[in-house]
Amino acid sequence: MPETRRTFLRRGGGALASTIALPAGARWLMSANSALAASTIRRPDSLPDPTRPAGATTDALPFDHLIVVMMENHSFDNLLGTLSRSGKPRADGFTFDALGRVTNSNPDAAGNPVRAFPFPTTAQGDHVGQSWNSTHEQINGGRMDGFARYVDDPQPMGYWTKDVLPFIHSFAETFPVANRWFCSAPCQTYPNRRFLMAATAYGNISTDSSSFLDPPPPNGTIFDRLHAYGISWRNYFTDLPATGIIPSTIEKYPANIVPIARFFADLKAGTLPAVSFVDPEFGALGEVGGPLSQVPGMAQLGAKLSATGGDEENPQDMKYGEAWAHDVVNAILQSPAWPRTLLVYTYDEHGGYYDHVPPPKTLAPDDIPPKLAPGDVKGGYRQLGPRVPAIVASPYAKKGVTNVVHDHTSVLATIEAKWNLPALTYRDANAETVMDFLDVSRARFLDPPVIAGPPLAGVVA
Repeated sequence: MPETRRTFLRRGGGALASTIALPAGARWLMSANSALAASTIRRPDSLPDPTRPAGATTDALPFDHLIVVMMENHSFDNLLGTLSRSGKPRADGFTFDALGRVTNSNPDAAGNPVRAFPFPTTAQGDHVGQSWNSTHEQINGGRMDGFARYVDDPQPMGYWTKDVLPFIHSFAETFPVANRWFCSAPCQTYPNRRFLMAATAYGNISTDSSSFLDPPPPNGTIFDRLHAYGISWRNYFTDLPATGIIPSTIEKYPANIVPIARFFADLKAGTLPAVSFVDPEFGALGEVGGPLSQVPGMAQLGAKLSATGGDEENPQDMKYGEAWAHDVVNAILQSPAWPRTLLVYTYDEHGGYYDHVPPPKTLAPDDIPPKLAPGDVKGGYRQLGPRVPAIVASPYAKKGVTNVVHDHTSVLATIEAKWNLPALTYRDANAETVMDFLDVSRARFLDPPVIAGPPLAGVVA
């Protein structure tokens, strides 16, 4: 395979780009890495593979259906920190002593160490923080020591074991896991989900209804790209569609936003679109559901805020999210579409829970800075947020881990590489695809594996 073709499969064609004038973020990246030549930086609106027409599918990526499931607010260590002890030896989680006890800790507000500890049940409290300011203090220049101190509570140092959360551990033991998947920005849900949909937060740093007054992203969304080139897509929602975070999506494409019952029906009937975004139940107990329910047009879609919530955001009980996710994943594995399906399962941000890996610097998506208030921590979108769990399921999936650096724009890079769609921003144009999770020479999971589920599994399908 020619070198440029290998690069396309890995990075969506970055090596094929020409020298360009770079924004501030790109200039920073190049000065920080002298080995990175200007010719490797792709620009917005460039194609992953210039030798193919825009919108032309490639068989080099072994799927016809790409499904995205994004849950809420958990770090890698919080959910998968013990994975190396239960089935994935190379998973980069906690450090253990000779007796198998976790040694990771953080100081509290008084400077006393708070050691990571296992949660005994699926219950969550509300003593975590994931705002722009709290996340920067948690990262603390890469020291990763501000999680317990910021809230002065031990909850951020808690984690779940396989015994308590059997689904996520079974899923991660079976399919490849990312050791280096970071949320796209060091802040809350709405900006990170904007990165998933538009490869930029275009100024947003928080989850609040005032962001719905913002104009659409300057270069559009992935949904605009899919629509423009005739690539089918749907957003399947449980109670509220996450696409409402960018309200123009609901305004322009109401027919593409449908209840989750349609997802299960499409799986069984073999009528799944090319790209599916499948949303959990946001509910009234989390920070996302309340503001999102205020977006105009929700009632016309049949969206209605639920009471319980099942996206796993604190203070929701994790058992509901585990049950929902198991049923969705199991339906995908057992569907007629499975032989040609790729599922990306991840979390939007860390939710204030501890992780030990310092997030790296990255490329600014555009020239739009964060909208910071007086007293906010200074910074931009050149810093990734803490690690989150990410699992990729496919018949062609590998079994182990990948150490390639990803963020949520890797989902966009993969979609764009498959259907040769123009990039939205510098971030997705230069993000890694998820091809490092796959072995295209071997379909080892063509016969779908059995993924363990919690006691409530089977109640939502």
